[in-house]
This record gives sequence, C-alpha cells and structure tokens, in this order.
Amino acid sequence: MIRSLSRRVRLVAVGIVAALALAGCASIPSTGGVQTGDPITSNVQSDIEYLPSGPVPGSDQERILRGFVAAGTGSQGDYAVAREYLTDSFAKKWNPRAGVIVRQGSGAFSSTSDSQATFTVQSAATVDAEGHYTESPPSTSTDLSFKFVKVDKEWRLSYAPDGIQLSTANFDLVFRPHAVYFFDPTYTYLVPDQRWFLARTSTTTRIVTALLAGPSTWLRGAVVSAFPEGTQLSLGSVTVSSGTAKVDLTRDAISADSTARSRMHAQLLASLATVATVSAVDVSVEGNALSIPDSSALPQTNPTVDARPLVIAKGQFGWASPTSISPIDGLTKAVTALDPTSVELATKQNVAAVGSPSGVFAVKEDGVARKVDSRSGLVDPSLDDLGYVWSAKSDAPRSLTAYSLEGVAHPVTSSLPTDQRLISFKVSRDGTRIVLLLNADGVTRLLVAAIIRDGDHVPTKLGDPLELTPPAGNPVSVTWVDELTVATLSTNDAGDSLVSEDDVGGETTDLGRPSGTGVEIVGGNGADRVRVLTAAGDLLEPRGNGWEDTGISADLLATQR
Repeated sequence: MIRSLSRRVRLVAVGIVAALALAGCASIPSTGGVQTGDPITSNVQSDIEYLPSGPVPGSDQERILRGFVAAGTGSQGDYAVAREYLTDSFAKKWNPRAGVIVRQGSGAFSSTSDSQATFTVQSAATVDAEGHYTESPPSTSTDLSFKFVKVDKEWRLSYAPDGIQLSTANFDLVFRPHAVYFFDPTYTYLVPDQRWFLARTSTTTRIVTALLAGPSTWLRGAVVSAFPEGTQLSLGSVTVSSGTAKVDLTRDAISADSTARSRMHAQLLASLATVATVSAVDVSVEGNALSIPDSSALPQTNPTVDARPLVIAKGQFGWASPTSISPIDGLTKAVTALDPTSVELATKQNVAAVGSPSGVFAVKEDGVARKVDSRSGLVDPSLDDLGYVWSAKSDAPRSLTAYSLEGVAHPVTSSLPTDQRLISFKVSRDGTRIVLLLNADGVTRLLVAAIIRDGDHVPTKLGDPLELTPPAGNPVSVTWVDELTVATLSTNDAGDSLVSEDDVGGETTDLGRPSGTGVEIVGGNGADRVRVLTAAGDLLEPRGNGWEDTGISADLLATQR
C-alpha cells in the first residue's frame, strides 16, 4: 500500500537517547512508596475517536453487514456498537482483536442464500493479533462469509469472521505504529520491532505484553531481551496515572541482576516513548518497587550519521560541500587508489569496505588495503561495526560471506532464493538486520532478514526473511534510512528515477521522482536526508514535495554507517 509522503501517518520517537540518559540518574528503591520514573520525550499525535452508529430498524441484510463493518472503527466498550449487529450468543464469541484487514474501496456484498452472504474486499494490508503489519500484493481479493438470522423481526449476524475490516483512511486514524525495543547481542543498540495497535485502547498494555513475549519470529536470534524468561505482567495490564505507566511484573523479574534491571528499564522507556498519555515509567514486582540502578553504559537508538554527503569527486574521497572535499585522514589516498566502484565507511571512520573492479577490499585508517574477496561478479559490499565486510556474487545470493578485516571468510548460510539476482544489499547500522534487493525476469523482491551470530559475534546465518513491498521499475540500489526504514532506487524504461521508502513492519511511501537516471542511493538521518546520485554526477535530495540539486557533483556516492 503506497502512500504519498504528505498523507502518511507515522510516529517516530524522538529524544529516546536523552530519555535513556536520564534513566541512568534514577534509582527506584526496593521499599517504601513507588517513585516517579524518568521522563519520556516523545513526538505523538492526538487520536480521533469514532462513534459508529448501531443497527437501524428495518435494515436489510446488506445494510446490517455494512453497518457492522463500519462499526469496526469504534473500539469503545470492547466494540460494543459492533456487537449490537450480532445475535446475543454470537456476540459473546466474536473476537474483534484477532486481526485487521485494511481494505481499499467499500467492498462488494453478494447473497449466497437466504441466510448467508459474502463480502468481498480488496485487501491493501493485514495486521495480525500481535500487531504485525503485512502489505498485500496488488489486487488481492478476500472473500468473507457471514450468516444472518431474524431476531424480533430484525436481521442480525449469527456468524462473522473474527477481526475487523477498516478502510485505508480509517486504519491510519484508528491504529498507530509502535516500536517494541530489544537489544543487539552486544547490548550496544536498542533495536526496534514495529507493531500496530489501537490508538486508544490498552495501548500501553499491548506494548509491554509484546515486549515481554519477545521479538517477532523473523527477528529472533538476532536480538535479545534483558527481561528474565517467563516474565509477564502480574496484573495482566499496565495502568497509567498522571502520565506515569506503572508496570508490575511477575516474580520472574526478581532474578535479574542490576545490569539487567537497568536494561529492562531502558527497553520499557524506549518502547513506551510514542504513547501520548505516558511521560514516565515505574517498575515493580508484585506490588513492590524494583530497584533500578544508575547506568553509565547507555544503549544507542536510531544511530545517526554525519549530515554531510560522503563522495569521491575530482579524485578525492571525503566530505563534500558545493565548493570543496574534506579528506578523511588515513583513508582518502588508500581508497581512491583502488579505483573504487563503491565505498562504505564505518561509524568510527577508521575502516572502509571498498568495491572495485578487482574485488572487495577492507581499508584501515593506517592506509593498508587488504583484498578480502577476489571472486568475480560481486555486488557492492557492506560493512558492520563488529569488524566484518559483507560480500556476495550477484548471480548467487546464497554466496553471502562475512570477511574479517584480516581476510578470514565466514560463509553466511541463508534461505535466500537461488533463482534471482542480488542487485544490492546493506547491513543495518545496529548490525542486526540486512536488507536485500533481488530481481529475476522483471520480478523484484525486497527482503529484510535477521543476522544470526555465534557467541563471539561472528555472523553465521540469516533468519527467514521478511518480505517488504518491492519498488516499481528496474531495481538499482537499496539503503537504510534509519532504524526502521529502508529506501530503494529504481528506474523506469525511460531511465527516470523512482524512489520509495518502506518501514520494516509498516507502510510504503512514494518519495517521488528525482530528475535524471539514478545510479546510487544512500540514507542519512531521516527521509529528508536520503540522497541520490545520477548518471550525470548530480547529487539530489528531497525538498518539500520534490527533489533538488545540492550543487555537489560527484563520481561516487559513499554510504555512512
């Protein structure tokens, strides 16, 4: 489901790092009254509350069915209005929280007998009971069966599918995306796992329940949680009082040591940051406040990069402005000497992964360049901050290999397709996920997979991939924009550039058409810092509803981690 940037409803937590810094200053005692937790800085939107209408006397079957579907916008009283359309006995069985079909159009009603009907909807996306959002392939049609009986001479539904059906417009107003946060295996980063929950009903409880249940299936093995196994909400819900979310856990949480408790607190702070009614968090165990120690080792969220573009221009590698190139000490000469076709720079700016006509190199800040992969037909390499250069052959996606900076090869096993070409791939900045762009015979796939590492943090395999909505046209390149978002560059048959953005576990956004034929895309700090390099050497970036020339000309656009 592609949305224009101006219409897109998206919540992004801001100031989480600052909130976590404040978390290090809090100490919740193990005795006495519950104290106020740390403030959460968030960017939230007010929600629209729908008040749907109940059944109208004398309604025929179609009007009853459509009224029932429309009442799915009102969650008040556990969907009390929607249940008015059901028989008393079935109303007790129907489960509206089993999932959501996000529909396009009004749907088609068709009677199949005197007491049965089919409601056919065009599905744009689905959301399961755990809040996982999945976009549907184009023209996906879903048939829903309903049964009717007369109750006091009025039609009522004696059967309806569990779950609700919402129009695309209503879905964006009734549901909100929330990232549930887990740690990377080194506990350096907090990694988001996006879910979609009702905007007003028990959101805090659903977020914390999802957090305690662990990561999504596709992400398991790549992230960890600080909560001891088996930990649940002791009272079954999270209460919010005067802006403070009170999270009371079962006794399993007592086994967590001081470091784990600090990390648990950090996970809760980050996960609840987008809830409008929450500004602080208190943690307790069966009614007793849990002591949260100070912590100076704060995890990072949504790693940022230098705002300046990193390019090769006029024989120089470095940070670009319209008038100059600022070189990177120890790397610039060694990188440019390789006649590079791609460059990715480590977070600390001390290592670069370089693709070249003769293979893939790891270049260190001392100026030493080591060839780590000499195979032919290689895709542009990627890099992670644990010291591995990732490389693969275009015609063999399963040839993906992680090389140490000393050149030791670590094959990465996967279930990637063997009948498609690997066009582009990038490792996420937190090192837990990889995005891959593939194509075969005009069919493009966009996948995100978890990176599984051994006890020494050596990459060993990829988890089963999560399928995202692929870009239209001919795929060219893919990049990470932020912790939750990837952007793709493609071209149409006329050579015009197309850019789209996918939330991992969320919606797809059309970012428009930069002028010229794009050859590379890199992500910066959010959608307004996505940059595209054209075949003519022009560097473009989004401005308002369009794209503008930055005034910088380059031969190569490098990726920053």
